[in-house]
Amino acid sequence: MAARAILAIEWSLAAVAALTLMVALVGWARRGGRGLTALTDIIRWHNLPKDVRMRVLATMSLTVVALVGSWIAEAVQPALTITGGGHSREFTTAALLARKDTVSLVVQLDASYGRSMTYRAVPLLALLDGTRDDRSDTLEARAKDGFTAQIPLTLVIHGTNGGAVAWLAVEDPTQPWPPLPHRAASAGPFYLVWDHPERSGVSSEQWPYALTSLTLAESPVHRWPQLELPAARLTDSAARSGQKVFFSFCLPCHRLNGGGAGQMGPDLGRPMSATQYLTDAGLRAIIRNPGAVRTWPGQRMTGFDARTLPEADLGDLLIYLRAMAGASVPAAVK
Repeated sequence: MAARAILAIEWSLAAVAALTLMVALVGWARRGGRGLTALTDIIRWHNLPKDVRMRVLATMSLTVVALVGSWIAEAVQPALTITGGGHSREFTTAALLARKDTVSLVVQLDASYGRSMTYRAVPLLALLDGTRDDRSDTLEARAKDGFTAQIPLTLVIHGTNGGAVAWLAVEDPTQPWPPLPHRAASAGPFYLVWDHPERSGVSSEQWPYALTSLTLAESPVHRWPQLELPAARLTDSAARSGQKVFFSFCLPCHRLNGGGAGQMGPDLGRPMSATQYLTDAGLRAIIRNPGAVRTWPGQRMTGFDARTLPEADLGDLLIYLRAMAGASVPAAVK
C-alpha cells in the first residue's frame, strides 16, 4: 500500500509539472519564442479573451486535482496479499467487490459479531486458484493486530464436498460494517467467514478478521518442529488431540517454545512452561475467563466457554501443554 501511495504522489507531481510546463511554454511562445508557432497556432492562446483563458486554466487545474484524487484513493485503499505457489497477488477492496463471483452472503450466526450478518463475499477457494502446491497443507491467515490463524487447508477444501464453505467477506467503504462487540473497529476490511460452520466443526479462532494476508504454507509442525510431541508421547491420543486444540485456539495468539507466528500473547513455553507455574485449576480459569483471574492494559483475550471449547477438549489441551513442558528450555540455550 505504501508503494502505491508513493507512486500516486509521483504521478501527481508529474501531472502538476506537466501542466506548469505547458502554461510556461505557451507564455514563452507569446513572448516571441521561436519553434513554438505551431503550438500557438493550434491553441490560439493569445487570441482568447482573458476570462476564457482563466476558465480554461481553472478547468485544467480541476482536472488535474480530480486525477490526483483518484490516483491517491486507488493507492490508499486496503489490499489483501495472497501468497502461494511461489508468487504473491494483491487484491484491493474495489477489485474484489467488482468480481463476477462476489455475492451477498448471509451468515446466520457470525462467530465474531455473535449474530446474523450480511456480507459481500468472494469464495475463498476461487481466490486460492493458482497458488496451491503439493507442499502446502495450511492456510496462514494474518491479521493486522498480529493474530495469525493456522487453518488446515483440508478444512477449506472440504467445502466442496458438503462441509463448511469458506468465504472472504469484503467491507464496502460506502457501506461499512458495525464495530465488533467491545471494539472500536469493524471486522473489515477483509474477514474470513464460514457458511454452515457446524458441518466441519469450525472453531471460533478460525474466523480471522482485519486480515492483511493469506499464505499457503506447510503445517505448523513442519515449520516449527518444537511444537511436535516428544517421541514418547507421539501415540498418546489425548495429547495428540490437545495438540490440535492448541493449534486451533492458542497458536493464533501465542507461541510455544519459540514455535508459531502469533504476536498477541506470551510464549506459553519460554522461559518456563505455563504448566510449571500455574495449577490446572488456574489454567482452566484463565482459559475460560481470563478477566476473572487477572487483568492488564491492552488485554485482548476474552476466554472460551464450554460451548466454544468443550471440557474434554480443554482437558486434552492441558495434557498437551504438560507433555510439552519437558521441551521448554530458556531461549538462550537454544
